Formats: sequence, structure tokens, C-alpha cells
Amino acid sequence: MNGVNADIDLPNDEAALRRMRAVAHLLDDGFRLPGTDFRFGIDPILSLAPGNAGDLIGTGLSLYIVYEAANLGVPYSTIVRMLTNVAADAVVGSVPIVGAIFDAVFKANVRNVRLVERHLGREHRDDGDDSEPVRIEITE
Repeated sequence: MNGVNADIDLPNDEAALRRMRAVAHLLDDGFRLPGTDFRFGIDPILSLAPGNAGDLIGTGLSLYIVYEAANLGVPYSTIVRMLTNVAADAVVGSVPIVGAIFDAVFKANVRNVRLVERHLGREHRDDGDDSEPVRIEITE
């Protein structure tokens, strides 16, 4: 079976992946620093908000990706890795200034979506064209 979960519901799973990718893009890659190829999202911007409100919002959105992954049947060991990425992002990200830089570089949400894609046997194409989902064929 090529290590692919045979119980995958392709249309629903693809919709969940699209939602997770959208959240990860918003948090980690939504903007490009002019004149460079460096991308960042709203996560480091949120961490600059006074108090911890921005960090809590960012962490909540990051946990949404973990929630979707659990609903897709991602193995417990992968969920633990994803939670570790979110925890690192939350803890280090809460440190003033240094945390914003860490958030911009670490990209926990993009990492977590890649873990889910790897589990589902679908690596995301990074060519900017999401109009046609990557399809897999499951044979027994």
C-alpha cells in the first residue's frame, strides 16, 4: 500500500489540507519582505502586540492545524511532534523582540502542514498553483 492510509477520504481530506495550508500561509508565509525572497506571516506581527494576547491568538490558530490533523487520523507520534512545534513557537515566541524573529524564521505551522502532507502521501507543490489538487491512487 505504499504506507498510505487506505481510509483516506480524498475530497474531505483535500478540503482539510487546503484549510490547514491557508492558516499556515497566513501565519507563516503571507507576506514577502520587499527586495528579498524572505516570507513571513502574521505570527511574528501578533507577537509584537502588548501583553500575550497576540501570542495566544497565534497559538490558538496553530492548534487549529493540529486539530484538523487529528481529525484526519494522523498518528499520535506525529501529533506529538506537531504539538512540540506549536509549544516551541509559543514559548520562544512570547519573548519580546527575540520571539518575533523566531516566529518569522521557525515557521511551526508550515512544518506541521508538511508533517500532515507526508502522512497522507501528498507533498504540497510549491509552484504557486493550487488550482489542481495533487491526487494519489491507492491500489491494493
